[in-house]
Amino acid sequence: MYPVLLKIGSFTLHTYGVLLAMGFLLAVFIALKEARRVNIDPNLVMDLAFYILISALIGSRLFYVFTNWDEFRDEPISIFLFWRGGLVFYGGLICAFLVGFWYVKKKHLKFTPLADLVAPSIALGQAIGRLGCFSAGCCYGKPTGIPWAVTFKDPYTLAPRDIPIHPTQLYESLATFSIFLTLIIMRRRERFQGKLFWYYLLFYATARFIIEFFRGDPRGWIIPQILSPAQGVSILAAGFALFMLARPKSSSLKINS
Repeated sequence: MYPVLLKIGSFTLHTYGVLLAMGFLLAVFIALKEARRVNIDPNLVMDLAFYILISALIGSRLFYVFTNWDEFRDEPISIFLFWRGGLVFYGGLICAFLVGFWYVKKKHLKFTPLADLVAPSIALGQAIGRLGCFSAGCCYGKPTGIPWAVTFKDPYTLAPRDIPIHPTQLYESLATFSIFLTLIIMRRRERFQGKLFWYYLLFYATARFIIEFFRGDPRGWIIPQILSPAQGVSILAAGFALFMLARPKSSSLKINS
């Protein structure tokens, strides 16, 4: 609703970028706190967080640019102005997962304890990050007459103005915050050890698949007017998560030396 938090002369502080940074910092804080509780070296978590941040930003931006190339065709330099909005979470998740997998292999660590450790933090970071999307107006919803519809009026917003639409950014923020709370409760129980990340992936993929039906921003189609790219990835992600959850604990995804 308020894309620009502060503007002094030529300096502009975008609300999206501030909330994105806040989400990341709070996610790292929660992960470090958990690392100390379970006796994992916090320095490893800090290093992993750095790699995840860089890879997630690159992956999410590249995915957005790829699916919305018309926005950048005439002004390619705007590809690098990610703080204005325009990140696709699945692109960041896939890239961060691959880089994180590389990191734990390089350090000869076990994958599942670190994945379980960061899963709630990812969900919390998303919840705050989606508030940034709401402020910028990206990832907006379809026109609607529901009582909780929102109307964007700011001239700098990325959403269509003066039209009541679904607050899909808030839907996802609420969903991911609920996932965060659920994972926090689950990780205190022995039977969920080694599975928490896969439950996160399953919960998020399900929520995202549903929320996509209410999205109104252009993001391409796999099946025109039926299945979006994010829904296609959600189906694959949920299927993979179910496969990993169904495997015996002894054969869960691990890397150690």
